[in-house]
Amino acid sequence: MTPVGDEIVGHETPAHGAAMNSTPTVVAIDGPAGAGKSTIAKALAVALGIEYLDTGAMYRGVTFEVLKRGLEATDVEAVARVARTVRFEQTSDSLHVNGVDATAAIRTAEVDAAVSHVAANSDVRQEMRTRQRQWIADHGGGVVEGRDIGSVVFPDATLKVYLVATPLVRAERRVAQHGGDVEEIARAIAERDERDSTRDDSPLRQMPDAVVVDTSDRTVPEVIDEIRRLLHLRMTTRDDTRTSQSATDVSS
Repeated sequence: MTPVGDEIVGHETPAHGAAMNSTPTVVAIDGPAGAGKSTIAKALAVALGIEYLDTGAMYRGVTFEVLKRGLEATDVEAVARVARTVRFEQTSDSLHVNGVDATAAIRTAEVDAAVSHVAANSDVRQEMRTRQRQWIADHGGGVVEGRDIGSVVFPDATLKVYLVATPLVRAERRVAQHGGDVEEIARAIAERDERDSTRDDSPLRQMPDAVVVDTSDRTVPEVIDEIRRLLHLRMTTRDDTRTSQSATDVSS
């Protein structure tokens, strides 16, 4: 992984990565909260030797800055202005927002309660999608996790994985990470699922061409091995298709 943070800002000129790799390998990891997206995506990126981007942290970073400025998360125009100007320095394990280390702050209950409102803002989503696509162009591919990666941000991703887990497992994982009461966390997760799946812009949904992987009773290495096998198969099929197409072009 990159040892220093990648600065993710809006509307930058494409870097050399876009020109060097016109068809980057993109693994889209989608799914609801607590399904294991971050854990699996990070481990998969390491296993594959490619970069990792947590898009959820970006929306949380915007939310952090909105709250820091004393703004309401439901103020559509004000939140959109923040999203267009905020600067991120992001690694696989940290996030700085406008130069402030917000790694821990973006996981607080205050941000949890407001992030769905920020994420439902269409102008915010448009800005974040632009930055996410630029990040892939700059890095020549990567493992990208979120809630609309395979459906909206990268609909042509090399492999789309939709992670799921039982409601109880999801709640227990969140409690293990951040503390709290399992029943209370389970209710909060259910409410977040409802907001994310019913919002007008880029709702959380499983795409028909995504592979569903249940992480409930499986170890991280087991899940990683399955996804690597799926990716190998998908890339082999893609290469065979290209080879066949090239042969057809030559013969014609």
